[in-house]
Amino acid sequence: MLYKLGSSKMKFDKLEPVEFKDFSGFGHLEKDLEELIANSILDVLFEDASLMPIFQERQLQAEADIYALNEKGELIIFELKRGAAGEGAIHQVLRYAEDAGKWTYAMLQNMYQQYTGKNTDLHQAHKEAFKLEYALDAKQINNKQHLYVIGSSADDSLIKSVDYWKRQGIYITFLPYRIYELDGENYFEFFALPYDRHSNPGDIKGVLFDTNRSWDEEAIWYMMEESRVAAFGDATRFVEYVFPGDIVFFSHTSTGLIAAAKVKKGSIKADEDKEALYRDVEFITPIPKKGDAIKAMPFGKVSEITGKTFYWARTIKVPYLSKEESNNLAKELKAYLEKST
Repeated sequence: MLYKLGSSKMKFDKLEPVEFKDFSGFGHLEKDLEELIANSILDVLFEDASLMPIFQERQLQAEADIYALNEKGELIIFELKRGAAGEGAIHQVLRYAEDAGKWTYAMLQNMYQQYTGKNTDLHQAHKEAFKLEYALDAKQINNKQHLYVIGSSADDSLIKSVDYWKRQGIYITFLPYRIYELDGENYFEFFALPYDRHSNPGDIKGVLFDTNRSWDEEAIWYMMEESRVAAFGDATRFVEYVFPGDIVFFSHTSTGLIAAAKVKKGSIKADEDKEALYRDVEFITPIPKKGDAIKAMPFGKVSEITGKTFYWARTIKVPYLSKEESNNLAKELKAYLEKST
C-alpha cells in the first residue's frame, strides 16, 4: 500500500492511504498486462529470480499467459488477471497446470522454438542461460510445476482461492499489483518475492549488459569505439535501466566479460541511424580494439567471483550487483584482462 506522508511542526505525523486501481480501470485488455509482465519478468520485476521464458499464450488456445523454466528445469506458469477474477480463475489455472504436467520434453522444445523463432535444443538453451556445467536431461525438464497468479491486490476472492489451494499442497502463489494515478502520471506497483525485494534505482549498481553479438557482430565496436553502452531495435528500453554512476560490464556472447565502464552524467541519447539508445561511459578496464583478439573473463569466473547465478540470455543479466560487488568485479576484471595481455 502507498501512503501519503502528512507533516506538521517539522515532522511526519500522519499517513493517508492513496487510492489505487487495476488494469480494467484504464480500459486496457488482459493481453496488455501480459505483454507488460512478459517484457519485464526478468529485468525489472524478478531481479533476484532467474527465469527463462519459453512460451506465451496463443490466441484462442487453452493456455496460461506465460510459461518459464527455473534453473532446476521446473515449469513456472503465470496466469494474469487485469481486474477482479474470483475463484473461477484458479480452477482455470489449475487445469493449465494439469495439462502442462503431461507435456513431454519434445512438446516443450517445440513450443520454445515457436516462441523464439530459433531451431535450438531446449536443454542446451537452458544450460547456456543458467551457465550450468552440464545440460539437464530431458526427464529433468518439467518434473514439477509452480503456479503464479498475478492480479489486483483488491481481489479478495482471488486471494482467498489461492490461499485455499496452497493449503492443499499446490505450488501456487499470488503476486498482487496496484496502479496509482499521481499528478497525471500512472505508476505500477508490483510485489516481488521474497519480501518484495527490488533494487533502489537511486543506488549505484553493477549491470552486466549484452553487446548484441547474436544480432550484430559490429555492435561491440560501436560501443567500444564511441564509449557508449547501447541497445538496439526492440531492446532499446534496457538502456533506461542504467543510470549515471552505475558500472556496466560488457557481456559478449560465447566469450565472457570484455570490459567495464562507469556511466557518465547526462541523459539517454538516440542514434536514429543505428536505431539505438545509448548512454556515454568512461572505461575503467582495458578497451578491446577491433582487429585484435578479444580478451575476456569467462562467465564461470564471473559467477565464481560474485557468488551469483545470472540469466545470461537477456540484454541485462539479472540480478544486479551492489556497489561493493561492482567495484570488486571491476577490480578483478581489470587485473584479469591486463594479465591476459
